Amino acid sequence: MQNNAILLQTLTVEQLQQLIGTSVRNGILELQKEIQTKDNSEELMTREETCQFLKIDSSTLWAWTNNGKVKAYGIGARRYYKKSEIMECLTLLKK
Repeated sequence: MQNNAILLQTLTVEQLQQLIGTSVRNGILELQKEIQTKDNSEELMTREETCQFLKIDSSTLWAWTNNGKVKAYGIGARRYYKKSEIMECLTLLKK
């Protein structure tokens, strides 16, 4: 505990303000990244939203789902797709 007191005594007010500011900024940036990751990764999209997102026809989405290229989740007759899983299905094409 005393080591922290000695460290603080050797800092100027400006250095302390800069240290606190940097720590707070880093914490906020980490939190923003975490929130964005959670929001996008678990977002559910309907069939229509998925087709619009991928710019494909519903018959293409149906075929991809039946072939196992994309995973669908359902409740009753409704089908949903996880945005994160759709993004994972996309592959980089070589030129």
